[in-house]
Amino acid sequence: MALTATTFFFAQKNDLGAWYMYFGNNKISKKLNLHNEIQYRSFDGGTDLEQLLIRTGIGYDLSENNNNILLGYGFILSQPYMDGEKQENIEHRIFQQYITKQKFGRFNIQHRYRLEERFLEEDFRMRFRYYLNFNIPINNKEMLPKTFYASVYNEIFLHLDSPAFDRNRVYGALGYVISKNLRIEAGYMNQIQENKNRGQIQIGFYNNIPFSK
Repeated sequence: MALTATTFFFAQKNDLGAWYMYFGNNKISKKLNLHNEIQYRSFDGGTDLEQLLIRTGIGYDLSENNNNILLGYGFILSQPYMDGEKQENIEHRIFQQYITKQKFGRFNIQHRYRLEERFLEEDFRMRFRYYLNFNIPINNKEMLPKTFYASVYNEIFLHLDSPAFDRNRVYGALGYVISKNLRIEAGYMNQIQENKNRGQIQIGFYNNIPFSK
C-alpha cells in the first residue's frame, strides 16, 4: 500500500497517468472469437478520469489459432483539460485489424495491423496503427501457468491525411501467467506525440477463457 501511495503521489506531481485495462479474447467456436475490452485511463492514477474506452468485435482465424481478422467497434469518452477546465468529448470508432503470431525460441511475437474510422463530434478521421509485441518467459521456457514473463511493445499511429504522424507508444512490463487462459501484467508506457511526451503506468488483465468447448 505504501508503494502504491508513493507511486500515485509522484504521478500527480510529474503528470504521470495510469491506465487500468481489461482485455478479453474469447473463443465462440473453433474459428470465431469475441474481443471485449475496457480501459479506464486516469490523469492522477485515481478518480480524475482522462478517458474511458470500451471496444468489442468479432474475429475469425484464417489458420489454427492464428492469423486473425477482426471487425470491431469502440466507444471513447474523453475528458481533457482545456484552459484549466474539463471538457467532455465522445468518439465512435469502427476498426478492422489483422493479428499474426510467431514464435522464435522463447520469444512470442505478435504483429497487429489496425485501420480505424473515427467519428468525432465535429470531425471524421482515419488512422492506421502498427503494433509489435514481444512476450519472453523468464522462469520457464514456455508461457505456462505460474510463469513470470517480460513484455515489450512499440506501436506507431499514422493519420491517413496530413499531418501523417499521430503518436508512438513504447512499453515495458513484467507479467505473470495465472492459468492457461488468464494472465496479468504491470508496466510503464511512454507516449510520444508531436508536441508532448507523457508517461503512463499500466495494469492489464487478460482473459482468454473460451465460451465454447
